[in-house]
Amino acid sequence: MSTHAVGIDLIEIDRVAAVLAKHPERFIQRVFTSAEAAFCRGRVPELAARFSAKEAMMKALGTGARSVAWRDIEVLPDRRGKPVVYLYGGARRRADAIGLDAIDISLTHLASFAMAVVVCTQERLEQDPMEGRARLIARLRERGLLTDDPEGEGMNS
Repeated sequence: MSTHAVGIDLIEIDRVAAVLAKHPERFIQRVFTSAEAAFCRGRVPELAARFSAKEAMMKALGTGARSVAWRDIEVLPDRRGKPVVYLYGGARRRADAIGLDAIDISLTHLASFAMAVVVCTQERLEQDPMEGRARLIARLRERGLLTDDPEGEGMNS
């Protein structure tokens, strides 16, 4: 059974500009591939859109920034300008593990914000959603954050 994996991210362009002003080389080298840096040529809105794309892709992978390096995700345009995602290293391994395929991405930016949306097909669920819910409920109860769960009564766990 296949499903979809979706990620979305929004970032303030001024935040990216501030980091670039403070640590230009370190930020570029840590986050962007050499091809991305060459394509963007220091244009802050382009860099911000790609930063947002990497965050959105990490969300679709279900990892956040854990186990995936920024440079494991590359976003470059095809010959017509459509953005295309390339995965390497930890991002590629994670995508293979969950059967992620057919990655589509859209980028946009205005004067103040950059945004990216990623939609993929996913062939394998990492876990049954009800099992994941049951584990979360147990953790919340252990921490004293939840005493009852009326919405979950009668659900199979």
